Amino acid sequence: MSDLHLEECIEFGENSGRGNLLGIEPYITAADYTSAQALHSKLDGYMSAAQDRRWLADKTVVVLPEYFGTWLVLADEPAFVFHTDKLATAEVRLVLRHIFGFLRQLLAAKEQGKLEAAVFRLKAAVMADAYHSVLSRIAKDYHVTLIGGSIVLPSPRVQDGRLVAGQGPLYGVTPVYAPDGRADSNLVLKLYPTSEELPFMTPASSEDLPCFDTPAGKLGILICADSWFPSCYERLNDMAVDLIAVPSNGGDPLVWDQPWPGYSGWANPSDVDSNDVKRLTEGDAWRKYALAGRIGLTRARAGLNVFLRGQLLDMAGGGGRTTLVKNGEALRDKTVTGASLVNLWL
Repeated sequence: MSDLHLEECIEFGENSGRGNLLGIEPYITAADYTSAQALHSKLDGYMSAAQDRRWLADKTVVVLPEYFGTWLVLADEPAFVFHTDKLATAEVRLVLRHIFGFLRQLLAAKEQGKLEAAVFRLKAAVMADAYHSVLSRIAKDYHVTLIGGSIVLPSPRVQDGRLVAGQGPLYGVTPVYAPDGRADSNLVLKLYPTSEELPFMTPASSEDLPCFDTPAGKLGILICADSWFPSCYERLNDMAVDLIAVPSNGGDPLVWDQPWPGYSGWANPSDVDSNDVKRLTEGDAWRKYALAGRIGLTRARAGLNVFLRGQLLDMAGGGGRTTLVKNGEALRDKTVTGASLVNLWL
């Protein structure tokens, strides 16, 4: 269990029989993405720890962070690909190993970020298959509703309860798995990719943002930056959601105490105070303009925002302050460096 780096397990409220939101903030390394079995073993360890605390039941909704599935781009590669301390080196080794397939994808790519697009399309089928097998097995084994963080796939869809990749534009996508292990036919696609993502990721339409009927209530999901836009909450309010989950990727922890530069890749919404740009810290801006500050635009009674932890080669990670909101009150706003399990009873 030491590889879990489990720093904190904390719960809020008491079990009233209405269910719970369980956030898992895993500590990830490159080794966790070498195969579906490796990623399953890591996630199963956290689920087992939650089960030991009696936090898992039929009305449990488990929330994983953004990009939790994306690094399966390394799946089924030989050890020499990821035995390096630099992500760029691993990418070069991966490309050279699949040079002809990569060149075909590169020549066909229409995105500005052709290299990223080519790599993700090259491994899309492997990524989708591995991610589905991990999430479906976990949801079924523990009989919970599972919000699968996110993964980058071309034209993703659900076919016969299974997540599959298509041939079109790349999206950030969050699948939701029922306790029977089947993926819901509705997928959550990222609406507002950041400036780092826009070169290869296509924005989805807010009209396609779905909600989900779960044993714990009607659920809405906003992928990371989407939680900063009032229009997204208006959409969720129109669907009368009870719960809001936000899978996020926090990036470099040092950024959270630095001046906030404003919205990334998009104009600031009209309700944003322009004086807050570079006056608030990044962490202050998350409190004011993301889930904690905007959930009041809906009738949702609870919300949870979780982040990815760990270190993937030389890519900075571990930033982000876990946020829990219940009945309008922010119950937590904290960063941990290791993994954490955060349980909110409804």
